[in-house]
Amino acid sequence: MPGLLRGMARTAVVAGTATAVSNRVSRRQANRWAGQDAYASQEPAPAAYQEPPPAAPAAADPIEQLKQLGALHEQGILTDEEFAAQKAKLLG
Repeated sequence: MPGLLRGMARTAVVAGTATAVSNRVSRRQANRWAGQDAYASQEPAPAAYQEPPPAAPAAADPIEQLKQLGALHEQGILTDEEFAAQKAKLLG
């Protein structure tokens, strides 16, 4: 009978130790997951992809514009005052 009690006591100690270890592992894992959830909630959500806005048209070359104005002035389409105003605007 004393051997039987000793065997039962040993089984109870082993089972209790296993339960304690298992509970500790479960708590540590739950804390780790909670920490990851808290960390994940602090990170900003990835932004959805958006098409870039269309590029602004390239500014026309002022020299080329002056040549065009000169041609219009020579053809008589622009008066001297209009040519001078447009030229001042381009060089302004």
